[in-house]
Amino acid sequence: MDLTDSFNQLRKALGQIVRNKTFAIGLAAISASSLGAFFYLHADAAPRLRASLSQVQSDTNIELGAFPIKMPTLRYGFAIDTFQVEDHKIRAGQFLADLLLAQQLEYPVVQQIVQNTKGIFNVNELRVGNPYTLLTREQETRPDYLVYEPNIYEYIIFHLKGDLKVERIKRPTSTEMLADAGEIQSSLWQAMTDAGMSYELADKMEDALQWSIDFHHLQKGDQFRLVYDQHFVEGTPASVGKVHAAHYKSGNKEYYAIYYDNGDHKGYYDQEGRPMKSAFLKAPVKYSRISSYYNLNRFHPILKYNRPHYGTDYAAPEGTPIMAVGDGVVTQASYTSGNGNFVRLKHDKTYETQYLHMQKFAQGVRAGTRVRQGQTIGYVGSTGLATGPHVCFRFWKNGEQVNHLKLNFPNPEPLPASELPRFYELRDQYLALLHQGNADATGTDSANP
Repeated sequence: MDLTDSFNQLRKALGQIVRNKTFAIGLAAISASSLGAFFYLHADAAPRLRASLSQVQSDTNIELGAFPIKMPTLRYGFAIDTFQVEDHKIRAGQFLADLLLAQQLEYPVVQQIVQNTKGIFNVNELRVGNPYTLLTREQETRPDYLVYEPNIYEYIIFHLKGDLKVERIKRPTSTEMLADAGEIQSSLWQAMTDAGMSYELADKMEDALQWSIDFHHLQKGDQFRLVYDQHFVEGTPASVGKVHAAHYKSGNKEYYAIYYDNGDHKGYYDQEGRPMKSAFLKAPVKYSRISSYYNLNRFHPILKYNRPHYGTDYAAPEGTPIMAVGDGVVTQASYTSGNGNFVRLKHDKTYETQYLHMQKFAQGVRAGTRVRQGQTIGYVGSTGLATGPHVCFRFWKNGEQVNHLKLNFPNPEPLPASELPRFYELRDQYLALLHQGNADATGTDSANP
């Protein structure tokens, strides 16, 4: 009997029960165990059964909610109430074979299960801290299934009995375009989390506006608005997708970032169709603060005398990624007693940058390596003459160290004239969403365009 026939018979039985008003007898006959067995065989049944019950209610004009039909709890497609459930997390040094042998599976069985993973799941991809679950039928002593979750979007079912097959199951996902807004009171991260937005969204907002906004000089009262994709897994908010549009207002200054992609031109643009991307990022690290500015007469905290400080210090947690502020070539990736681990980049004939006190270099970063803007070149540390974890960022123009915070760079060329009408049409759609009534600066509401 296929799933359609099963549903038709179940719905017909329910309809007959209601019409005959033999509620007590009929509903008792549809026991939790029988429903559990049905769901075990048909893991996708819940939404369709609810639809069938709704149709029965509509056909008979009788309120089914008054009667105790208990839907089984589903997890991983199983009626979980019929199993003993053990939830665990992968520990350091654990492999799939370790998990299986711990359940008293014979080695040939373990070997066959590992063989059955080929083309479905790489057994070397178990990650420390990721969850796995053992499902054991009641009255059984050995698990029937091991379910591993490599990420929130899918799970792997290992059948520990019978054919020992391995299944990779994708969870139902959806995406909604949302609009949100907020106002800075202390920090961007605080403003976004207070408004129910995530750190991930804050990170992506910074990506969109990183060439225009110095996120280390935000002011109380600054306002921001966003239009972005929110991904859902089984109806629960998961990761943040593309930020389509961003607006930031600080005093009398306003900045817009509109994402546009026609295949040939791709990235963030301002209202006039000029690329947001400039030659250099405003800062080499995120989630940081400026702890010391460019100062030609600074008192050195370790040497205890005044000497010029030609860089800008960004304090950040140990291990924070350090980014190349522009495209360039590594001329040095070395160590000195003062600079600690440092990287120096040559961007063109005019500009060079240097990044000091690194914990370590990023993989592959060495003299002669070509890097791209935003690429991780190292990690925040406190090597050399440093009182704590930070990166001292230095900037050269025509061989002279300068204060990068005071430099102005020319705007890049806008989109071709032939492309502007299409861009303006998309821009106007996003501007309408950014400024719609319920995306106010309180950050308390979201729109679903």
